[in-house]
Amino acid sequence: MKKSFVIVGFVMLVLSGCGDSTRDLKAVDNFNLNKYAGKWYEIARLDNRFERDLIGVTAFYKLGENGEIEVINRGFNETNNTRQVARGTARFVGKPDVGYLEVSFFWLFYSGYKILELDKEYEYALVTSDTFDYLWILARDPIISDEIYQSLVDKAQKLGFNTSELIKISHLCGC
Repeated sequence: MKKSFVIVGFVMLVLSGCGDSTRDLKAVDNFNLNKYAGKWYEIARLDNRFERDLIGVTAFYKLGENGEIEVINRGFNETNNTRQVARGTARFVGKPDVGYLEVSFFWLFYSGYKILELDKEYEYALVTSDTFDYLWILARDPIISDEIYQSLVDKAQKLGFNTSELIKISHLCGC
C-alpha cells in the first residue's frame, strides 16, 4: 500500500524535468501557513502517474515540531480497491509569507508546490508544481460551487495550463 506512494517524490522529481517550467508563475503573497494547515479535498487535477485511478483524494498539512511541514496525502484506488497513503514533508522555498514551497515524499528529493490562487478565507486553492504538467484544484469541502470551480479553471487556462485535461475527483466513494 505504501510502496506506490513511497515513489511519489521520486516520480515528481523525474517528471519535473519534463514539460514547460512554471518558474515564471507567481505564487500568492501574504500566505499564512497556520490558516492553510489542515485538510484539503482534491476537487480536480491534471492526470499524473502517482495519482492515477485515485478518488476521494485528500491532503493534510500540519506544522511539525522541527519546523517542517508534515504532508499526508490519502486516496482510494478504484482499480485495485485499496487505500493509499503518502507521507512527506514540505518547506518554504523563500519567504514564509509567499505560497511557494517544495515537498518531498522520497528522502531528499523535493518538487515544487506553488499556490497560484487562494481565497481570503483559505477555502479553495489552485496549486501547481515545477511544470505545466501538474495542476490541482483543492478545497476545504469535497464539493465547491460551479462558479468557484469555473473561476479557478479560467485562471489556470489564462496561465497556460491545458484545462481541457482536468479530471474531476469523486468523493462519493465512502472510502
